Amino acid sequence: MKGFASDNYASAHPDVLAAVAEANAGHAASYGADRWTARAEELLRQHFGEHAVGFLVFNGTAANVLCLRAMCRPWESVVCAAGAHIDVDEGGAPEHVAGVKLDAVAAPAGKLTPELVAARLGRRGDEHAVQPRVVSIAQSTEVGTCYSVDELSALADVAHEHDMLLHVDGARLSNAAAALGVPLRALASDAGVDAVSYGGTKNGLLLGEAVVLLRPQLAEGFVYLRKQTMQLASKSRFLAAQFIALLEGDLWRRNAAHANAMAARLAAALDGAAGVRIVERVEANGVFAVIPAAATRILQADWRFYVWDPPSGSVRWMCSWDTTAEEVDAFAAAVRQACASTPGPC
Repeated sequence: MKGFASDNYASAHPDVLAAVAEANAGHAASYGADRWTARAEELLRQHFGEHAVGFLVFNGTAANVLCLRAMCRPWESVVCAAGAHIDVDEGGAPEHVAGVKLDAVAAPAGKLTPELVAARLGRRGDEHAVQPRVVSIAQSTEVGTCYSVDELSALADVAHEHDMLLHVDGARLSNAAAALGVPLRALASDAGVDAVSYGGTKNGLLLGEAVVLLRPQLAEGFVYLRKQTMQLASKSRFLAAQFIALLEGDLWRRNAAHANAMAARLAAALDGAAGVRIVERVEANGVFAVIPAAATRILQADWRFYVWDPPSGSVRWMCSWDTTAEEVDAFAAAVRQACASTPGPC
C-alpha cells in the first residue's frame, strides 16, 4: 500500500539498483580500498567543494552523530531547532553516543536565525555551564521549509563570529537544492557550512548517507571515529556504487525535483478545500496541514501518512521520487471527500 507517510517508504531507483548489480562482479578490496569508494569520494568533493572530505556511512543517525563527535568536545553543546530530527527522532543518540548536550530552541517555520542562536550564548566562558560549539540545522527543515543561501550564510557568520561551527543535517539537502535551483555546494561550502550529513536514502538509494566535512581539520582522525561508531562498511563498494549513480549525473536533482513537484501538486489540489488548512510553506517535498480528526481516521484506512501533532490535528504528507501524479490526484480527491463528510475545526 503506497501513501504519503515518508520518503523512506519509497523504493530504490532502478539506476541505483543497476549500479549495485554492476559493482557485484568479482572481488574488490574491503573497507573502502576500492575504486567505487574512491570515485564516490571524488564526486562528493566535486559537489561540495574542493576542500570537502566525504565518508560513507549506513544511516542518517550515524551521519549526524559522527558529525557532532568530530565537531564537539565533551563539555560542549549543540544549538538546534526544537523538533529537529537530532532532537526528537534519534533515540537520544547525539547525547548517548556523541556525548553532547542539545540546546533545542523554539524556531518559527523550523528555522533558526542568528538572533535565536545569539540568545543562547550568554554563558560562554562560564565553567559551570556547557559551552555552545555547534549550530545544527536541517535542510530542508522538519516542517518542509528551506533555508535560503543568504539565511545559511548569516547563520555561518554568527557561528564563526563566536568560534562555533555550522552543521547541516542534509537528509533532504537534495530537495532543498532542487527547490532553490542551486548546486549542492551553494548550500554547503559556498555558504560557510562546516559539516554536512548528506542524505541518500530518502532520495532513491537502498541505504547509505555521507558525512561531508568541509574543514580539513575536522577530518583528522575521523576514520577512527567512524570505525569506533560502527559505521565502517566492509563491502564499501556497494554503498559507494549507489552514490556514484546518484551524483555522477543529475539523478540526485531529478529525483528531488520530482518529489518536490508532487508535493506542490498536492498542495495546489487542496488549496481552498473545505476542512483543509495548510500550515507551513510547501517548499520541498512535504505538505503539512490541519484536517478534522475524523477525516484523518477515514483516510488512514486506505492511505499511509503520519499525524504530526495530535493536539492540533496537524498531519504530514510526504512525496517521494517515485510518487506519481495519479497517486497525488487520487489522494487529494480522497482528502477532499473525507473532510467534506466530517466537518470540524481545522
